[in-house]
Amino acid sequence: MNYLPDVERYAKMQYRRCGNSGIKLPLISLGLWHNFGKIDDFENCNKVLQTAFDNGITHFDLANNYGPPAGASEKTFGQIFKNNFKDYRDELIISTKAGYTMWEGPYGDFGSKKYLVASLNQSLKRMGLDYVDIFYHHRPDPDTPLEETMSALDLIVRQGKALYIGISNYKPTEAAKAIKILKGLGTPCLIHQARYSMFDRWVEDGLLDVLQKEKVGCITFSSLAQGLLTNKYLDGIPKNSRAGRNLKNGAITKAQITEGIIKKVKLLNELAKKRDQSLAQMALAWILKDGRITSVILGASKPAQVTDGINAIKNCHFSKEELDKIESILKK
Repeated sequence: MNYLPDVERYAKMQYRRCGNSGIKLPLISLGLWHNFGKIDDFENCNKVLQTAFDNGITHFDLANNYGPPAGASEKTFGQIFKNNFKDYRDELIISTKAGYTMWEGPYGDFGSKKYLVASLNQSLKRMGLDYVDIFYHHRPDPDTPLEETMSALDLIVRQGKALYIGISNYKPTEAAKAIKILKGLGTPCLIHQARYSMFDRWVEDGLLDVLQKEKVGCITFSSLAQGLLTNKYLDGIPKNSRAGRNLKNGAITKAQITEGIIKKVKLLNELAKKRDQSLAQMALAWILKDGRITSVILGASKPAQVTDGINAIKNCHFSKEELDKIESILKK
């Protein structure tokens, strides 16, 4: 192992306590949804992860279906972990999830105990790990009793395959029920992972209030709206962008990049310039201004995007005038 991380890495990052726990997460975490699949350049993936850790990002977020294809991100991460990060395992928070389709038949999807246990076993094998720090149920299951899903998460912790449990994409009522069940089982819910950006604010309709009341952390994804809240699409759709690459599995499409959206993006970009920030930095800072948010997951395809995103933490304060201006733009 030739990689030696920056000795000043922890001075470059700020950390927030996650809910009612002993865990602190970096304000910026690194997500491996796209850009770490089979089709992506391995050495670039390696550099992105090294840059993240060199700048104090201790949390790497994965899922069983990340790629493409499904499982590829965990395999890529496993190779890089073995080559670079094995000696630093105790300095890392590694999370993965299960909840979406992974294999054929009735046991390869959603939230049964059989699926969750089997999926995590597969994830650990792909990553070459004995355990993950956080294991999430990736989405609610409308058919499996919530008690079965939560008891499976409790079992996984008791088996030593995960240290903490999280849920993702749960609506406020569903989240409250899951949190209550887990508390009763003796394995409290550490964190909820939710989509949240200037363009997608559903968490403000009750979820953040539930998490605050129950002392559960919140980590957000797609906070740059898959690149819309950056300068990437200001002058068209680049061929190497998510929209330009025509990725599937929930990735942004050309049809979603409308004239009206771009008009808002350009106005937000002008405001970001006045704050001496890039649009991406302002978009991340806008999420982090709320103390109920523990961390924001950053998706990056280049090392420079990691360092640019981290600079958002230098100014998470917004004046009333700035907040009013943002609301005005978003309502146009």
